[in-house]
Amino acid sequence: MKHLSITFSLVIFLIHPVCSQNHETDYESKIKEFTTDTRFFAESVGSIFDHPSIPSPLDHFGTIIGAAGVMHRTSEIYGYYKALSDASPNLIMDQSGTTEEGRPFYLITISSQSNITNLVRYKDILSKLADPRKIDKETADQLARDGKPVYYLNGGLHSPEMGSPEMLMELAYRLVTDPSDEIKNILENSIVLINPVSEPDGRDKQVDWYYRYSKERTDWNDGFTRSPPYWGKYVYHDNNRDGLQVSQELTKNIFRVFFDWHPTIMLDLHESVPLLYISTGTGPYNENVDPITIGEWQAISNHEMTALAAQGMPGVFNWAFYDGWWPGYGIWIANNHNSIGRFYETFGNAGANTYLRDISRQRIAGDLITSREWYRPDPPSGKVFWSARNNINYMQAGVLASLTYAADNGATLLKNFYKKGVNNVMTGEKGKVKMFAIPAKQRDPAMAAYLVNQLQNQGIEVHRVKDGEYKNEYAVLLDQPYSKLAVDLLTKQNYPQDAKFPPYDDIAWTLGYLYGVEVQAIDSMKYDRSRLTLLSGLEQYKGNVTGEGVDYILPYKAQSGVLTAIYDAKNRSKKMKAYVVNKKTASGNDTLNTGTIILKGLTSAQAQELAAKHGLDLMAGNAGIDNAHEISLPRIAVYHSWYNTQDEGWVRFTLEQKGIPYTSIDKDDLKTGKLRSLFDVILIPSQRGGATGFINGLNDAFGPMPYIKTEQYPSHGTPDATSDMTGGPGHTGVGNLANFIREGGVLIPLEASAISIADLGIGRQVSSFSPGGLFHPGSIVTVKSRNNTSPILYGFPETFHVFKGNGELLSTAIYNRNLMILQYGTKALEDEMEYTGEIMGMKKPEDEKKEATEKKTEKSTPYVLSGMVRNEKAIIGQGAIFNVPYGSGRVVFFTFNPLHRFLNHHDSSLLWNVLINWNYLDK
Repeated sequence: MKHLSITFSLVIFLIHPVCSQNHETDYESKIKEFTTDTRFFAESVGSIFDHPSIPSPLDHFGTIIGAAGVMHRTSEIYGYYKALSDASPNLIMDQSGTTEEGRPFYLITISSQSNITNLVRYKDILSKLADPRKIDKETADQLARDGKPVYYLNGGLHSPEMGSPEMLMELAYRLVTDPSDEIKNILENSIVLINPVSEPDGRDKQVDWYYRYSKERTDWNDGFTRSPPYWGKYVYHDNNRDGLQVSQELTKNIFRVFFDWHPTIMLDLHESVPLLYISTGTGPYNENVDPITIGEWQAISNHEMTALAAQGMPGVFNWAFYDGWWPGYGIWIANNHNSIGRFYETFGNAGANTYLRDISRQRIAGDLITSREWYRPDPPSGKVFWSARNNINYMQAGVLASLTYAADNGATLLKNFYKKGVNNVMTGEKGKVKMFAIPAKQRDPAMAAYLVNQLQNQGIEVHRVKDGEYKNEYAVLLDQPYSKLAVDLLTKQNYPQDAKFPPYDDIAWTLGYLYGVEVQAIDSMKYDRSRLTLLSGLEQYKGNVTGEGVDYILPYKAQSGVLTAIYDAKNRSKKMKAYVVNKKTASGNDTLNTGTIILKGLTSAQAQELAAKHGLDLMAGNAGIDNAHEISLPRIAVYHSWYNTQDEGWVRFTLEQKGIPYTSIDKDDLKTGKLRSLFDVILIPSQRGGATGFINGLNDAFGPMPYIKTEQYPSHGTPDATSDMTGGPGHTGVGNLANFIREGGVLIPLEASAISIADLGIGRQVSSFSPGGLFHPGSIVTVKSRNNTSPILYGFPETFHVFKGNGELLSTAIYNRNLMILQYGTKALEDEMEYTGEIMGMKKPEDEKKEATEKKTEKSTPYVLSGMVRNEKAIIGQGAIFNVPYGSGRVVFFTFNPLHRFLNHHDSSLLWNVLINWNYLDK
């Protein structure tokens, strides 16, 4: 009977076009009602058909999409797609994953019945075109003619940008019911994929927030936050900065879909600027993106701009927003893999309220948003009365124009997809670099395996040398479909010093540096191919135990997994004790260097399991502990505010991935006090707002604002809860934090929080300042030890590197420079330079004169290793880490973020050193 009902529905659908009364007049009149200006009305989305058996959003919800005051949670959104899939043979709904909090991801597939029947065939065509080594050009041309472009639409990634999950429901209904030639063309000549809500956890929190707090607000500029404190379990706005790490479930979901389908175009739907920005970017473009893709960005964007201009819609522009440099956005999986990755920014109100918005002073790329430019031929007025429906109209009209472009140009797009793969395969032949080698001998072999796995997650082929001189080395050959991405990830970035506009995000991501792994770029083929084996699964470096004895010795080189292993060892054996060697010591026939870790109380089997699991090579022996201190694993608290949880989420994620236990605390815990009885270390992730923001938190004029789970707002209270988000710890809380340190605790503020803590007077020996003219976007730079005996630097050489972004710095008087543990660059500050001039009243000995004459200038290491820094002389010599005594405790200030987005794993060991040696930092 089910098949019969579908057939009957299809018959009705086929005769549907001849029935003019089948227009959904109520729906259409509501579209006009909620559109605030006829110029914001799109002809292409103004008509809605009333299908007799497929429910429209109005039928299903009782309101149209974009109705005032109405937003839908994920269960409602998925429920509507389920209703469409039950009623239409043109739409398939499949679960594609699960979030950290247990909500489902779904993938919606829409196309003609013929295409739906042959999805496996079309997937196979795209898979063959993705690897040009397997087919010749003639075959590729035929496949391009036979295939269908796949257009992927990504909705709801940034949770307060609430329009796209709504719009996509109406779009889906339109695609399966509209009998127009335009829609038929899209269905027949393309396959549409929809990710309805790419951040389901955040969507539900945001909708609850809207109904709980935002819906009754009438003034956009009233200072009230339109976003909940959390979106996903861990990651906030950075959830589309996870494309290199692939650490969050929403990113993994996008990656699964991409490698299953190889979508031709991927469009990420965002909301931030008026009225519709279509991504092309100002440049500088990433030099490893194929020029074909850059041309496609322009062609598709201009088509969409023209289509909306033809409908009389103002405020559409391209070029001026974002650059096109950083490859780590989620949707850049397409640009990185020979497809086309794009995004929209429409004008959203973080809900379904209508507001008067003043945009008259807003500038993008230096120009007023209201100015007429070559890239914005029809600007908006200085103020707009803006509704959710206006946003829906712009977004959907753009998407429809884009889908039409794909349907009309499918063969060309698929040929280009194949050609980009060919260009990648030729990378090694045409470029200076022919291959990359990852030597078997590494400071941290486990991180080398991690690097290999990250490359494989990106679809990059990695080989292992199976025998001979280079046995167990890894090889990345540049004759594969994603060779340019391999080059992008494994070589330094050279961001132009003279770029006209500031970069949109980080500008360096060289994975060898970020992971602390040696990678060799080689201009010839290093290996005999017959000795190479293509990896087919994830790598794991399994450490080993050598020697004999009851103690287990780890030669410490700041391996990233050491702290995790110590926690694991404690869990394995209550008798286990760990020690850190504080100065070079003879032990039998061995010499234990400073920082060496000794594990006592483990069985041989436990030691073997520990070494294998954590990728650590241990030596068995009988080690004395005369020159060592015992490791007392700290009780760790991670502080979070209620107004900025971006970096705090990454810290929590990192600690959990590393198996490091912690307690999450907030302003109320600081105000309660008695912190030292509960914790040994308090970690304050980077958070904006400065000292004033730290003290005051959210404006208490809006309080009380509970963030707790209720029957009406079930998504709130996760991952933390409070009866009132407003206000901060106040001076009482700051005083209690100071007492925690005075009583022997260790405070570790990171990056922006280090500046705030210094400005609050905790650790008065340091003060904040902004170096004039310094521009330091996220780059990988050289640092140098100022105190080789500090446990914070155990395992690191005198000169190494860290990842550093923009931000203020800390300074201290010359007589307190011993507090500076690590500095930026290798040269000293000007006030530390040795004086070589005349000293009146003091006669210089002849031998000193001769020495000064013969002294040669030392060759310094370049400061910037990857990226770009302007006026770098303003930071060289300044402090990167300070270890400041405060009562019986310490404040360890990091002026960079060693836990940046789960990327700079090499740097994180500096923080692990603080945790390992938290009660030995005064040495």
